[in-house]
Amino acid sequence: MTERDTSPPPDFIRAIIAQDLKTGKNAGRVVTRFPPEPNGYLHIGHAKSICLNFGIASEHKGGICHLRFDDTNPTKEEIEYIDSIKKDIKWLGFEWGDHLYYASDYFERLYEYALQLIKAGSAYVCDLSAEEIRQTRGTLTEPGKESPYRQRSIKENLDLFERMRKGEFEDGSRVLRAKIDMASPNLNMRDPVIYRILKAAHPRTGDKWCIYPMYDFTHPLSDSIEGITHSICTLEFEDHRPLYDWFLDKLKVKSHPQQIEFARLNLSYTVMSKRKLLELVEQRYVTGWDDPRMPTISGLRRRGYTPESIRNFCERIGVAKRDSIVDMALLEHSIREDLNEKAPRVMAVLRPLKVIIDNYPKDKTEEFEILNHPNNPAMGSRNIPFSREIYIEQGDFLEDPPKRFFRLAPNREVRLRAAYFITCVDVVKDEKTGEIKELHCTYDPATRGGDAPDRRKVKGTLHWVSAPHSLPAEVRLYDRLFTKANPTGEKNGADFKAYLNPNSLEILTSSRVEPSLAGAKPEDRYQFERQGYFCVDSIDSKPDALVFNRTVTLRDSWAKIEKGMRRLSIFSFMDKV
Repeated sequence: MTERDTSPPPDFIRAIIAQDLKTGKNAGRVVTRFPPEPNGYLHIGHAKSICLNFGIASEHKGGICHLRFDDTNPTKEEIEYIDSIKKDIKWLGFEWGDHLYYASDYFERLYEYALQLIKAGSAYVCDLSAEEIRQTRGTLTEPGKESPYRQRSIKENLDLFERMRKGEFEDGSRVLRAKIDMASPNLNMRDPVIYRILKAAHPRTGDKWCIYPMYDFTHPLSDSIEGITHSICTLEFEDHRPLYDWFLDKLKVKSHPQQIEFARLNLSYTVMSKRKLLELVEQRYVTGWDDPRMPTISGLRRRGYTPESIRNFCERIGVAKRDSIVDMALLEHSIREDLNEKAPRVMAVLRPLKVIIDNYPKDKTEEFEILNHPNNPAMGSRNIPFSREIYIEQGDFLEDPPKRFFRLAPNREVRLRAAYFITCVDVVKDEKTGEIKELHCTYDPATRGGDAPDRRKVKGTLHWVSAPHSLPAEVRLYDRLFTKANPTGEKNGADFKAYLNPNSLEILTSSRVEPSLAGAKPEDRYQFERQGYFCVDSIDSKPDALVFNRTVTLRDSWAKIEKGMRRLSIFSFMDKV
């Protein structure tokens, strides 16, 4: 097996930074930052930005990546979110060291910057309501209308802004706006609000402030204060860049970070808006931010995803300038690829059907040694007990099987994985319901270990567990959260929740797993043979009441897509030849 190349692929952002270093820009420094708003949990889209910013910093000698919380809206921010963000970043494998910052650390300095703009005649206190500001902003084809308060004197603006800080006015009654150009083709430049009155306690500053800076004012100035060299943002901030530059130029700050935009991650069969994810949580469509169906990092972790699989996924999708939707199958392929190498194989029967082997001694128990990983002997082996009564999957037996069904059926012989050949001789049903209660089989003692001395072949091999030795377990079968690839893409205004998948979770309460899982710990990951990849739930599982979450099925649709793409590429090449 060839060793995987872990070096990051070339992209336009790294090319820009390489050129900056070549020309001596920023004195050879590379300082990036990851600036989340602590108003929700991080999702897989944030993971792309985390890998990019922390990754670029780590690729350069002396490179630094700051973690900065843009905590400017106390009504939506909580310490819980701050703690979860720190936890997720560390779990992904990144460290910020001494470089942990908060926009709230700069509130006093930002206030002084606002005073500078007022004194320069570049900002004014406006009494219009939020709705009136919106109505006078204009459209893409029509200029906005100037506020009647735009020509207030510097003295009056300074007095009103100071009184805003002292709490003399009600919420929403006044704002501070930048005085730029109401006719600008860029709507962001039409006298944007830079401070609002908000009498709410802040998670870190308490009741010290009752006015708070807006994100577009805070963001570029925080970058400047910290000496960020490359401010890497997603594409929705491209139209904001002229505004950021205007603030930095007007205030004549020493550090003017270069902003570079890249395409955000959009993933099929889910939503990537924190507002929509919060709606799912608050309206209890999911059990919480860490629900394994959620695209949050904590949800993916609880489902069984590894940090390596997420980092590899982010590397695969690369960095582009154009928005697109990435197929969920690629994320699933990344976790399959990772777990295929490291997850031990075990046997688990999700929907048990009892099998009694009539000619096997009632009091006998024997053990079969099985490798924990077929391709990695270094992972060792385990002994699996075998007895007269076992469980197989309900789906592995049919009374009237179709032509290509090679599993167990009446009078048919199959192989039990690493054990014996068995033949079904009788089917016992419930007299009232007609449902199959148990099967009676016979075994061939000469086939111990799963091979016949006469080399006769059987087409079906079944996994199994010993009935008296196996452990009860709850198994949660998770599927995609939505039935539609782009649930927010409807032009007719359909609510994205209309496409929630009613079958995104199936809970099996009667599953049985092999006894080697008695010591399974939270977040331990396994491949259940013939079933998929599963992990021990980190919250609900207990030593005496195991709970497993299905991470992903064994079927890999992305591998087939890739294979088809390669085949298409070959055909295209042959056509050209």
